[in-house]
Amino acid sequence: MTKDLAAPLTVGFDLDMTLIDSRPGIKAVYDQLAAETGTFIDSALAVTRLGPPLEDELANWFAPELIAEMGDRYRALYVDHAILPTPAMPGAVAAVEAVRAAGGRPLVVTAKHAPNARLHLDHVGIEAELRGWLWAEAKAEALVEYGASVYVGDHVGDVRGARAAGALSVAVATGPCGEEELLAAGADVVLAGLTEFPAWFADYRSAAA
Repeated sequence: MTKDLAAPLTVGFDLDMTLIDSRPGIKAVYDQLAAETGTFIDSALAVTRLGPPLEDELANWFAPELIAEMGDRYRALYVDHAILPTPAMPGAVAAVEAVRAAGGRPLVVTAKHAPNARLHLDHVGIEAELRGWLWAEAKAEALVEYGASVYVGDHVGDVRGARAAGALSVAVATGPCGEEELLAAGADVVLAGLTEFPAWFADYRSAAA
């Protein structure tokens, strides 16, 4: 469905390791999947490289012909094992509310299965429009559709998505990619975390006025 592109300033956010610290919940799901299947999964290692689609990680542990089935099972387990242990990242709720308070529209664009992403947002009390199952450059699809002028994420894939959409890339160094890597990928701004976002956003809006 075509969105109203004439709406106020739209700011996109990634989910995992940008708005939520999904490591505890995802680790729990991998541990449960390993127990069910008898397949070794180094869940502690897996949660250090969040960002790309689930199937990319499952390919490290399962034969190619099993990945689709394991992905379905992972997502089924996710509802019961990953939502409650997963907190908001520091400053996440305030960052989203800063956009809304300015009359803007917050949008979450994530590689995660959208129904599970919505459960996370509801759990931590973040209200935003949502598009799921989009990774890296594919995120530009939603960013362009919603007319987002800023995209905030923690991974170089998020930087690529912002640039593909012609949006300002605001990176947060709270995920697997450090400041230098994010800048090298083309991030326009790198913040230590979302606690710095409201002040940055206020300056950004003032400069654009």
